[in-house]
Amino acid sequence: MAHTTISAAFAIPQLLRGTARIFPTHSALLRLKYSALCSCTMNGTMKSKRKTDHLERTANNFRQEVISPAKVCGITSESETVKRLRLAVTNKDFTFKAGQWVDFFIPEVAVVGGFSICSSPGLLEQDGVLELAVKHTVHPPAHWIHTQCSLDSEVALRVGGNFFFDPQPADSPVNLVLIAGGVGINPLFSILLHVADLHRNQESEKIGYKMGTVKLYYSAKNTNELLFKNNIFGLMNEFPGKITCSFHVTQQSSQICEELQPYITVHTHPFLKINGNRGHQDPSCICFPTFM
Repeated sequence: MAHTTISAAFAIPQLLRGTARIFPTHSALLRLKYSALCSCTMNGTMKSKRKTDHLERTANNFRQEVISPAKVCGITSESETVKRLRLAVTNKDFTFKAGQWVDFFIPEVAVVGGFSICSSPGLLEQDGVLELAVKHTVHPPAHWIHTQCSLDSEVALRVGGNFFFDPQPADSPVNLVLIAGGVGINPLFSILLHVADLHRNQESEKIGYKMGTVKLYYSAKNTNELLFKNNIFGLMNEFPGKITCSFHVTQQSSQICEELQPYITVHTHPFLKINGNRGHQDPSCICFPTFM
């Protein structure tokens, strides 16, 4: 069984260009490792060649042609700094793969946003909705979401991104290791939810892709910023041994509640500072596969 590591800690989206899914060849593995190493400075800090505009940063990424209208049908606070949006999409041609993002068009905002989808493709197929989790920043689209967006607000979406997890029934089973930092959990949470759907299909109907195990390593500033933790606990309980998670916090100032303590590792002296090269709000993911 192959073993694949996916990291959201930093982004080199161009490395994944042209890959159909996240099962690269050995030569692709070498390119990934070499390019990742070349992006590091001597002190361990990632260099970030940032551009100011989402569309410019992602100009060479795959994009669907269709731009679909969407309506906000749910808004919740995922943390003190992150809003979780649920968007209803009626266009039947609108589809996405776990790990992809959307161009986010707001009628009264000139700047186009870019946000990774944090829900599963199955939710869109069944209920016609998808979800985004957006951190509060001064960037106009994110600022609009946190200050002006309301139920029934109308926007438009276009799917893009070369990084996704879309195994086919005939593909060999793999184990995944997912590594995420902060709001960079978004595309990996979408993948985690898709993995859960694959497990359910296997358990109930014995059809589709036979999924291996998934181990998620997730780090944030503090436990309040560990997004989706309750959902992740639910998946761990539903699929014991198949989906596991290790949470890490780097700036925890308050006592960790008793129920979380078995799952949390506190780091008081982070040894590596990483700056994401963002193709959209949260860092893209890269794939470091190893083969068993």
